[in-house]
Parts: sequence; structure tokens; C-alpha cells
Amino acid sequence: MSACVDPVVGKILAGWRYDISSLAPEMRGDYEAHFAACDHCRSRQRLHRVIDVALIVLASVSAAVFLLAFGVIHHFAPKHTLILELAALFGFALSALIWLIVAVATPAPATVVDVAKVGARHVHDRLPAEIRERLPEELRMKLTGS
Repeated sequence: MSACVDPVVGKILAGWRYDISSLAPEMRGDYEAHFAACDHCRSRQRLHRVIDVALIVLASVSAAVFLLAFGVIHHFAPKHTLILELAALFGFALSALIWLIVAVATPAPATVVDVAKVGARHVHDRLPAEIRERLPEELRMKLTGS
């Protein structure tokens, strides 16, 4: 892997987990320029976003499995049903708490929204002109950014 082109800026970005989404737009310019020029930091930022999104997906799947377990336990009603149901609900609550912590502490939701906007922009650009013109002006402004 290549080295950072500006180690001072790279260390600042590493301390922020390569997240500049909370910075004011006028302060982001230098860091965005650094990401454009530095393959090392750009790949590290991509790795951190993949980890953040993977944590949210893993917590979501875990919560769904605990809810499924609760439903199965409730349906079949084995011995010690109350204890098993409480354990399943506790697992669901813990998974939901972890999901919330990851969603608040990381820029993963913003990353997912940005990816969705890029996908919507690609779909919008491929639409026939007559359909594009029928879209509300407000939606067109959000999709094209102009």
C-alpha cells in the first residue's frame, strides 16, 4: 500500500476515522483535496465506511434473529418459556442498542444516503427526457444537485 502524501493531514484524518462529514463545508475543502490526491487515505476511508456499514448490517441481522427466536419460543412454548423469551428479548434489546450506537457514532447512515443518491442520480440520468420532465422540480433539484 502506498504511503500518505501528507502525513500530517493523514494523521489528523486517521484520528477522526477519516470522517469529515461533520465539518463545516468551508473547512472540508483541504481534506477533500487530500482525499482526491492521496490513495492511502482514500482507501483507509473506504475501509472504515465498509466496517461501519457492516456493523449496522450485522446488528440488524442479529436483532432480526433474536426476534425470530422469540417468536419460535413463543409459538412452541417449551419448558422454561419465560426464561428463553426474556433471553431473546434481551438479545434483541442489546442488538438494537448496538445498532443505535453505531448509527450515531459513525457516518454510516450518511454514507448509505450518499450511495442511494448516487444510484438515484444514475437512474434519473437514464430516464427518457419526457419522463424526466414530468418529475417534480423539487425532486429534480435533489437528484441533479443544480
